[in-house]
Amino acid sequence: MGNPNKPKAQRGLMRWVDERFPATQLWQDHLSRYYAPRNFNFWYFFGSLALLVLVNQIITGIWLTMSFTPTAEGAFDSVEYIMRDVEWGWLIRYLHTTGASAFFVVIYLHMFRGLLYGSYKAPRELVWVFGMAIYLALMAEAFMGYLLPWGQMSYWGAQVITSLFSAIPAIGPGLAEWIRGDYLVTGITLNRFFALHVVALPIVILALVVLHIVALHEVGSNNPDGIEIKDKTDGNGKPLDGIPFHPYYTVKDLVGVAVFLFVFCVVVFYFPEGGGYFIEKPNFEPADPLQTPDHIAPVWYFTPFYAILRGVTFSVFGLEAKFLGVVCMGLAIGLLFVLPWLDRSPVRSMRYKGWISRVMLGLFVVCFSVLGVLGVLPSTETRTTIAQVCTLGYFAYFLLMPFYTRLEKTRPVPERVTD
Repeated sequence: MGNPNKPKAQRGLMRWVDERFPATQLWQDHLSRYYAPRNFNFWYFFGSLALLVLVNQIITGIWLTMSFTPTAEGAFDSVEYIMRDVEWGWLIRYLHTTGASAFFVVIYLHMFRGLLYGSYKAPRELVWVFGMAIYLALMAEAFMGYLLPWGQMSYWGAQVITSLFSAIPAIGPGLAEWIRGDYLVTGITLNRFFALHVVALPIVILALVVLHIVALHEVGSNNPDGIEIKDKTDGNGKPLDGIPFHPYYTVKDLVGVAVFLFVFCVVVFYFPEGGGYFIEKPNFEPADPLQTPDHIAPVWYFTPFYAILRGVTFSVFGLEAKFLGVVCMGLAIGLLFVLPWLDRSPVRSMRYKGWISRVMLGLFVVCFSVLGVLGVLPSTETRTTIAQVCTLGYFAYFLLMPFYTRLEKTRPVPERVTD
């Protein structure tokens, strides 16, 4: 039905569009008539902020490719050209580099909210799996993009990471060579990483984002109480504890967007290098295959998994420590995908779970944060020991979950959502 308050020509245009494309239906299904729980809190800002940063990365990335030269001879110089000679090029690059770190900050907080309120439990398993696929694709996207400036840390970081694949028995050396396109990281590697970073992976990420949102809107959003608002409806089928996403949450999200943009712009204009964590100091030097940096470390959002990799210093059943480290690093990410089937608790939200779940989640956050710090620092015997302890804590959160979530005593869940 058309809106009678709209001009007749506009109503006719919308009717013409709707006959050929379900524009009004999409608007209603995903915004104006999509009912979300009325008790969303601070943690629910990060989903919309993730979309905002994704748009920033796509737009700034397009502008950067217009002046970037994806060759070993021209990549570093083209970045300098963007920074010094392209009008507003410095701002576009800093928006992109800061945006990459902001993306992972937002994603990690968004994932933490899922852990906190059990947003991965039935019937939202597929929503969570799509979200983890987005996270995995973002890691690949960030890794490919990290090589493009062709600075010292970019080059040697890519050299170290790609060489990890050579630890796989039998197929490892050939796989590493296939990924690089050469025996070492060269201009061929740069060119193929550029293609993947600019074309292939963004398409995959956008497709996964659409699937993530469609799956979410099919089953409905979770809330801090972990209660299904669809179970309590009025005579018209409207959830008693739900409100239309638009205009209520679209307007509310604008507050989160304003605060985020304020902090983001402060970083872009005053701390764009992030103290050497967003853009490392060696990356202001052109890549030199003959000179290794004193300390090679990935960008901060990869460092927890890098610390897990370095923490494995022993061999088992003839398997080398390097290979076991790669396996542990892969398992650390893979366990996130099966989380919905590890949690056996009868309740979703941490508000009503027992003290063991709360302690284990706190332990997980501490271990993940400590691993992130250790991954940035040079390896020592003491730091390796701490990394091994934190790795055990990280895996204990997942591997013991089927036991402590089933055995612990939970609190009664209210019938209606609380404010």
